[in-house]
Amino acid sequence: MIEIVNLIKAYHKEIVLNIDSLNIEKGQLFGLVGNNGAGKTTLFNLLLDLIVPSKGHVVNSGVVVQKSEDWKAFTGAFIDESFTIGYLTPDEYFTFVGELREMNQSDRELYLAQFDGFFNGEIRGKKKFIRDLSKGNQKKVGIAAAMMGKPEVVVLDEPFANLDPSSQYKLRELIKKQAADHGTTFLISGHTLDNITEVCSRIVILEKGKIVKDVRKTDSTLKELENFFAGVTEPESFVLD
Repeated sequence: MIEIVNLIKAYHKEIVLNIDSLNIEKGQLFGLVGNNGAGKTTLFNLLLDLIVPSKGHVVNSGVVVQKSEDWKAFTGAFIDESFTIGYLTPDEYFTFVGELREMNQSDRELYLAQFDGFFNGEIRGKKKFIRDLSKGNQKKVGIAAAMMGKPEVVVLDEPFANLDPSSQYKLRELIKKQAADHGTTFLISGHTLDNITEVCSRIVILEKGKIVKDVRKTDSTLKELENFFAGVTEPESFVLD
């Protein structure tokens, strides 16, 4: 599904990302964790052709991202509020994205109905512009839009940040449901290890732009990650199944 080959990003000769090879299978719930500055957002920006690699390339479903825009037809993403249109209301924005995804009004309403609990009565049917919503509610709009139209790939950068605990739980369930129902491949970054380990079946640790460990989730993964970031264990203590 997604193949990363010899991918390097450097700024003024300082290498901020250096990944020799990474393959993400179709339908996989892929988690990316690391401290600030580890390269998580840089990797996602390269996946979405928002920045140009210094070397290497990304392939999304057979399409070289840096050479063609065909991947956009089956890929959804939310990195930050710049991915929405601030001067639209949420309903206007959902209509806009739904039309891009060739969804009629009935399809849109059916899709958005599953987000009612997640929206908590604060998103739809209001006259507020997206730019006037709280950071958490802006994020909810962006995430819901990214998942519209049954995309094959969804990229979410820090989706649980700025969300209250109830919303975090509901988002975890929405992601898992879409992956199960439609075989969507999710790439999710985060700092909240419990959310990432609950949702994702595979977790990669980035450190200073490099992959230091690539693990399949087990019952002990959360504790192992906590120990790693607490400095209790070294990355070599993880075992890739």
